Amino acid sequence: MIKKDDNYALLGISPEASVAEIKTAFRKKAKLHHPDLTRHKTGEEKEKSESAMRLLLNAYQNLLKEKTNSENPFDYFDFFSKKNAAESFDYRLWLLKKTDYESRAKLIFFDLFHGLEQSAVEEYNKRRSEAGGFYLSKYFNREDFMDCGFVLAEELYFRGEYYESFLLLEEIFYLEKQKPYFKHFFPEVTDLIKSIIIDKLHRYVEDELALDCYEAALELGFKKIDRANILKRMSEIYYRFGDSYKASQYVNEAMKLSPKLRGIKIIQNQLENHYDYN
Repeated sequence: MIKKDDNYALLGISPEASVAEIKTAFRKKAKLHHPDLTRHKTGEEKEKSESAMRLLLNAYQNLLKEKTNSENPFDYFDFFSKKNAAESFDYRLWLLKKTDYESRAKLIFFDLFHGLEQSAVEEYNKRRSEAGGFYLSKYFNREDFMDCGFVLAEELYFRGEYYESFLLLEEIFYLEKQKPYFKHFFPEVTDLIKSIIIDKLHRYVEDELALDCYEAALELGFKKIDRANILKRMSEIYYRFGDSYKASQYVNEAMKLSPKLRGIKIIQNQLENHYDYN
């Protein structure tokens, strides 16, 4: 029988790990044993990989159950104990029949941690598109929202839903700054935010929405190079809007922070040519 500490060791995390950290660690470890990576291995190697995957899954489920019993003994996350206590009770089906936002939020949380990530994302997007306004943090305590919100933000990111992912991460960022919860895991949050604002928004998100994210990101206290990149992206947007004055303002601010920033000269030349032409 695997000891509790061995479960943490298998996932490469400490006993203080949050639920979000457990989920992320499991996902990263599980990738190493994905069928696409093992199809060229020998039968013996495949068997070892499958055995390792079973151990990982068992560790993941046990740690979730442990967190459930210690933190939420009678709450929405207590799937494993509810299932064992009453085999006939289908917690997910019960939630599916509910139409109130709190139940739908619990359904999202449930699906995220029971292999139904796509369903969780679809449910979240559906509720977010409704006129009433749906905010996940409204229905959970602080720590549960941060766990659920980060995992959901990751899943949204993986599916190209960068704007919604950013909004969740921004909320989590400020909660962490107010009172640390993720602690050493927090760089995972900031890295995901930076990936969105530096690499994704300008490619996949409408300019108006991207601009909202850039303005919000400037308030997060990132390093000079990151702020310079954000300002550069904002300059590009205002240039596309035809607002050369604001575009020049932002590109000049970016230059002050990082004079050798990649791509900055291109924007400067475009603006200079625009003014020369006029």
